[in-house]
Amino acid sequence: MSINLQTWLAEHVPEADEVTVEGLDTVEMGHSAEMFTLTMVTVTDGVEQRDDIVVRLRPPEPGLLEPYDLQRQFDVMRGLEGTDVRAPRALWIEPSGHVLGRPFLVMNRLPGDVYEQNAIPAEIEAEPGRIRRMCEDMIDQYAAVHLVDLEHTGLSALGDGRDFVTRELDHWESEMERVRRGPLPAMERLLAELRRHQPEASPRVTLVHGDPKPGNVAFVGDRVSAVFDWELATVGDPLTDVGYLELMWAMPAGVTSRPTAPTVDEFVARYQERTGFSCEHREWYFAMQVFKVCAIQLIGSMLFDAGHTHDPRNVGMAMGIEQMAPMGLTALGVEQHLDLGAIYPRQERMAVLENPASCCSNSPARASKSASWCT
Repeated sequence: MSINLQTWLAEHVPEADEVTVEGLDTVEMGHSAEMFTLTMVTVTDGVEQRDDIVVRLRPPEPGLLEPYDLQRQFDVMRGLEGTDVRAPRALWIEPSGHVLGRPFLVMNRLPGDVYEQNAIPAEIEAEPGRIRRMCEDMIDQYAAVHLVDLEHTGLSALGDGRDFVTRELDHWESEMERVRRGPLPAMERLLAELRRHQPEASPRVTLVHGDPKPGNVAFVGDRVSAVFDWELATVGDPLTDVGYLELMWAMPAGVTSRPTAPTVDEFVARYQERTGFSCEHREWYFAMQVFKVCAIQLIGSMLFDAGHTHDPRNVGMAMGIEQMAPMGLTALGVEQHLDLGAIYPRQERMAVLENPASCCSNSPARASKSASWCT
């Protein structure tokens, strides 16, 4: 892999006399794309330059997020250059798959630490105000996403976004139908309630991140150094991102769950102050994002069921549906207990977890988490 990549990179730095790569490491984060961090060393007229970069590969098909649009991710990051959003700089894209077996893009590697779930060092929690400042800067960055000038950046080419919410519901319903093995009473009822109570389309159309969770930002100190994972980015209703963040605030893990973090109402108030947008229909947008996340989790679980992956994290996604689906129903006033249906892989597939050796061939490569990465 490194030789093919090195040759390809050299073609994209024609002014260099020599191009080599060092430190090719896998980033063991996320459930969709695979990422590798490395250092590109170029020598031009005897002067050496070292650039830390990240390679993001399109996941094997079928993936968690289909159709997977690597070009759109690249275009979004290119459009964000020069804006207030601290996104990695997109450098090059290889769409054919001829070099590494799958399409990939290359971006610069930004410094920072990512705090997934409960992996927050005790010294950060012990520092007065640290968690609050981290959350506030994260809020400001996601607000900055919604304030991007679509025309100036060329990101208006992503679409007009006026029917975004309806298209989102249609898409995630079709994904649920595509992978389901049987009845899904809780998710089906949640979707029906969302359709029944869907508000009028928002007059605001902005860049939407699509997956604005705390785990998709990196921090240097208490400041966000990078916003990444633009897989679901598009043009649409910014309140969908607000609903997603409200869901993250309701989760029992991560920086937003800490006692010293801003409350969810404080988050919304700060967002409204930064953007000038009013956050109406909060319960509906919250429930909409619950359905979306449940659909993605169902896909992950069914990918395991169908043998497309042996990653045990995909089984854990079904547990997320158990936790979240009732939250979405409650937000829409449904207190009835509903069966979840066939959300877990079949027993014969679950047995694979008891024999780790049988599932190594399709598992993602494992490596320690880098302290400095961008996606």
